[in-house]
Amino acid sequence: MTYQEALDFLYASLPMFQRVGAAAFKKDLSNTLALCNHLGNPEKKFKTVHVAGTNGKGSSSHSLAAVFQAAGNKTGLYTSPHLKSFTERIRINGIEIPEEDVVRFVEANRAFLLELKPSFFEMTVGMAFWYFAEEAVDIAIIEVGMGGRLDSTNVIEPELSLITNIGWDHMQYLGDTLPKIAAEKAGIIKADTPVVISQSQEECESVFRQLAKEKSAPIVFADDHWKVKKKIKDQIKNDNLLSVSYEVVHDLEKSELEFGLLGDYQVFNLPGILESIEQLRKMGWKLSDKVVQEGLLKVPQLTGLKGRWQILGKNPWVITDTGHNEPGIKAILDQLKTYQFDQLWIVFGMVSDKDISKVLSLMPKNAHYVFCEAKIPRAMSAKELAEKASIQGLKGEIIPSISEAVRFARKKAQANDLIFIGGSTFVVAEIEEL
Repeated sequence: MTYQEALDFLYASLPMFQRVGAAAFKKDLSNTLALCNHLGNPEKKFKTVHVAGTNGKGSSSHSLAAVFQAAGNKTGLYTSPHLKSFTERIRINGIEIPEEDVVRFVEANRAFLLELKPSFFEMTVGMAFWYFAEEAVDIAIIEVGMGGRLDSTNVIEPELSLITNIGWDHMQYLGDTLPKIAAEKAGIIKADTPVVISQSQEECESVFRQLAKEKSAPIVFADDHWKVKKKIKDQIKNDNLLSVSYEVVHDLEKSELEFGLLGDYQVFNLPGILESIEQLRKMGWKLSDKVVQEGLLKVPQLTGLKGRWQILGKNPWVITDTGHNEPGIKAILDQLKTYQFDQLWIVFGMVSDKDISKVLSLMPKNAHYVFCEAKIPRAMSAKELAEKASIQGLKGEIIPSISEAVRFARKKAQANDLIFIGGSTFVVAEIEEL
């Protein structure tokens, strides 16, 4: 079997939420448990940290992985979806799973997979656990795909659970109120296992406290103990690395931190990341202040994280970010306001199962839009998106191909303009120079 044949098997014979949405969503963990059992329960053979949340779980997962790597641990990292290559989902010390190991997994388990018919996501989670166990990682950071309670990753017994925040996303699966969504995310809370909540939210606090109490899980709301403030407006260079300087106050003790992720919204993630490190230290993990500083400064370099406030060019500024729901887009628009530019260009595409009207109502009316669409079945057509956008008074071109849309914006923009590319993870994934 070639790598392409193995990928075709993963994509074609089994439903994939990334491409088809609801048809791939399974309401229990039976397939994952059966697959893990078939593989010899690899998820029990290494330590884990489990990370859930609406926004920030990817950045937080990569940040924790970077700190463990900087401390010299052999560190697994499982995230989704991928941007460019399937192998991005499964990494050890920032290095993606080799293609031959993907082939080996599919070949060895093909008959069982055909019989069980797990979803693409269930199978990928099984592959990650199998690979991490085989490679004997010291610890693996496991990012939830969607929700928590019924997510395929929720078969692990982690050292710690981290929940970043709760926002409006995937309501058709997770519930139509923030407390209902919080209850799904809180499904990763395990008996006698510490849980860290990055961001206190009044509507969700009682949900988390109640479940933590039922499970005898020690719970910490990180922003009660960590106050994090961005020190300066612009990114600063540190040993040729782009970073942002933060003032950090931990229970009245002041310090400074250089963070290699540039999005202003990281201010909401940092308390959870830092409190998770504090909790893990109490368990005996050796994560010195020096190691924490080094890991957080070099997150993209150590783990290969892409698409989080990534600067692709200057004169004009070209910036991309994978934020795609209402809170994510709002944070992006707030940060764009901190830049100086003459004209804002927005290369924009969305998937059809999001609450598009809410997002479009936030978008600036004075920007010049280039509406595009990702090459996946869930993508909303550029034409339909432009029609919905025009109701909100947003105007621009319709150029379905993302590559052509980006080229058009680059050609038309002046040196003092700013081009933002986003609206969907899948739009960012198709940027050629990413």
